[in-house]
Amino acid sequence: MTIYRLAMLAIALPLLWGAARAQSQREKFPRFASLSADKVFLRQGPGYDYRILWVYHRKGLPVLVTAQYDVWRKVRFSDGTAGWVHVAMLSSHRTVVVTGRSDAPLRESSASGASVVALAAPGVIAQLRRCKPEACAVSVAGHTGWINKNKIWGASLAQDGS
Repeated sequence: MTIYRLAMLAIALPLLWGAARAQSQREKFPRFASLSADKVFLRQGPGYDYRILWVYHRKGLPVLVTAQYDVWRKVRFSDGTAGWVHVAMLSSHRTVVVTGRSDAPLRESSASGASVVALAAPGVIAQLRRCKPEACAVSVAGHTGWINKNKIWGASLAQDGS
């Protein structure tokens, strides 16, 4: 019985490994993700031997994933900076970052004339809930509301020229 279990394990492990690799190869590009750690190295190429371009200290910062090579993902940030990060440093949890030079209003509803519940400063990271054509529902610092899509980055591929 023990030899049988070992033989089954020897057969199952390569199949599981192949399924995991096939899943990673089916990832769609471009797509949004977010940084999953407080310290993420952005590298010039897909590997530890490549030069570090930047070190990011903003867990949750949204990124646009544009390509993959093995366990590395090519990402682009809202300011256009691009490079490679290890897949373990990324989360599928969707976030957005407030852009522009002035505070962005969070409103009670997606209507442009709805009451303002809070203001989000440029650079604030918010949790993305859902989107409508002109606005997205977000949560940040205990406030939930709707923010105009032209005030955020990380919600719509159309705004990124992709």
